[in-house]
Amino acid sequence: MTNTALREPDITDAVITEAIRWVEQNGPLDDAQAMRTAIASRKTDPHAQITERARQLGERIGLQHELSRARQWAPWVLTALVALIVMAGLGLAGNVVGGGERHINVIVALVSLLGLHALTLLLWLAGLLFPPGTFGTASLGWIWLSLTARVAGGKRGQAPVLLRSITGLLTRARLLPWAFGLVSHGIWSLSFAVVLASMLFALAFRSYTLSWETTILEPAFFVRAVQLLGWAPAQIGFPVPDAATVLASTPAAAGQRTWALWLTGCITVYGLLPRLALVLLSAAVWKRRRKALQPDWHEPYYRKLLARFAALAPAAIVDADPGRTRTGAPAGLPASDLRDGLFVIGFELPPDMPWPPATIPPDAAMHVERIDGSAPARRTLLDRLAHARPRAVLLACNAASSPDRGTERFLREVLAHCGECRLWLAGPADATATQRWLDWLRHSGLESISASERIDIALRPNEATAP
Repeated sequence: MTNTALREPDITDAVITEAIRWVEQNGPLDDAQAMRTAIASRKTDPHAQITERARQLGERIGLQHELSRARQWAPWVLTALVALIVMAGLGLAGNVVGGGERHINVIVALVSLLGLHALTLLLWLAGLLFPPGTFGTASLGWIWLSLTARVAGGKRGQAPVLLRSITGLLTRARLLPWAFGLVSHGIWSLSFAVVLASMLFALAFRSYTLSWETTILEPAFFVRAVQLLGWAPAQIGFPVPDAATVLASTPAAAGQRTWALWLTGCITVYGLLPRLALVLLSAAVWKRRRKALQPDWHEPYYRKLLARFAALAPAAIVDADPGRTRTGAPAGLPASDLRDGLFVIGFELPPDMPWPPATIPPDAAMHVERIDGSAPARRTLLDRLAHARPRAVLLACNAASSPDRGTERFLREVLAHCGECRLWLAGPADATATQRWLDWLRHSGLESISASERIDIALRPNEATAP
């Protein structure tokens, strides 16, 4: 399942992109050439540009080669794991029906065949209720994935990063227990099928004595237990021993046949059928949610990359000449990703202009600062905005200055990290200067940014208007 999914281009790209993010947690890679290649690819979707950048970096550090090796090894590791489980199942079946005395304690046989299955099934069900990964290592699916990573990459390769990337994507898509479960339940289903086949063959062509034994329990306990456990198998036609058969020291041939079919029915209903049903359910959930296997583009790491690509994109002409291409304002963050906060930024203000102004009311949720417009100062501010995701940003600009391409680019970058952006045209009131800014915003496709020369109006949500 996971191996097949890794052959799909979209999921492979998502794994590589996430793996690069984890690699860069230890320090950024030299990505100048990768950025140029991504921009030159003429992809209009910024997410596609990030993916192309990750592809280029992944090729350089060997992620694609490592992933290809994992695809090649995964079927062999799965085959070996299946063979091991099947051999264990055959061993259990042999312990049940292979004794020299040909005497089977039905209760002990039932517990030995279903005990580990029941424990691992309960852990898997608990994994659906508790935080992702709580019981993940108890799954055969996790063991398969871990062994594949170890065999394909060893300790010094990039396999641990790819493993972390895959599990992170599965967790975000709420697919981790279902993906591992699909593998685990499939292996258990095959194991139970082999156990049942070997048991039925032995019971069909050899003679066994089936009974129960106890030292401290009352016989009535076994009568009730057999009736209770036999109720579900009886619904699909398996016989249930009656009280006389259970209490008989050595049941007749018909009683022995009833015991054998009761044991077979319990293994089928409580072992094989639940695993088969969960295989089908896991496959259905995987098919439904697999499209969600995408990076979280709202992570600060990806928002910084989006801002870098936006800054490197060919700048739109901001002069209002007839042949100008008009580009709309970028959409702000969705309301669900915003945090309550307001950033008030003094941008390229004259040195003699006091900051912060006394007219700004005190507010615990307000962050006030000033930048000189240099590239490092802009980058630091944008990084802070990417982490804060504020509800609004109020940019204070000198009303007497003339907006240019750099101002437009900075406004677009700010818009990508907040819910809304407003302009306060600081300085002496000048209707002509204010109108010039409003005309520039309209011609630049940024008319969604409100502007006012009065700070009290600019601070009001969605109410900043021209004077």
